[in-house]
Amino acid sequence: MFTIRSRRILSAAAVAAALPLVLTGCGMDDKGDSGSGSAASTSASPSMEESSSAAMPMDKPFGPACASLPTSGEGSVEGMADDPVATAASNNPALSTLVSAVKKAGLVDTLNNAQNITVFAPTNEAFAKIPKADLDKVLNDKAMLTKILTYHVVGQKLTPQQLENGSFDTLEKSKLTTSGSGESYTVNDSAKVVCGNVPTANATVYIIDSVLMPKM
Repeated sequence: MFTIRSRRILSAAAVAAALPLVLTGCGMDDKGDSGSGSAASTSASPSMEESSSAAMPMDKPFGPACASLPTSGEGSVEGMADDPVATAASNNPALSTLVSAVKKAGLVDTLNNAQNITVFAPTNEAFAKIPKADLDKVLNDKAMLTKILTYHVVGQKLTPQQLENGSFDTLEKSKLTTSGSGESYTVNDSAKVVCGNVPTANATVYIIDSVLMPKM
């Protein structure tokens, strides 16, 4: 675990300096529903509404793992929305390994001070998929750890609709890809979004079930 009040950025000075150059904003479009009053069309109304709703941007978290988050307090969905992203993650028990890695890389302030970013956040179980010897090696190599962690950060807030067929520049300066629809999305054809569209004070978080690996 780490203490959020720590103000040292151990090896990410260059990352922090580059961050403002890649941050951009993005918007969301709303679409309305329409209905019909005739008896013949009334039976078709539910499917029409479902189709229209599917086209509308989702404004709430989704995914099977969202149910496992705390229901109240700072680690809950509502609690995370009040804090910047690194602080919010530190209050979520499912992200404790990620939080420890962020501390080791010295990226706490970098992430907390960024604006309008998206973070693909691997769960503890995602890190557990990595053999212990390999994970220990990464955690003790700040340059490699920084490269991996910044690969999980995109410099704009992404809506679920943008993930349907997307390619995005990361803070690590290479691209990641996304695909899917509805409430089912995959990153780099490997990591599944298990709880998506989670808001924090400065970021949108998509919790994923595997660690993303940039080209080394």
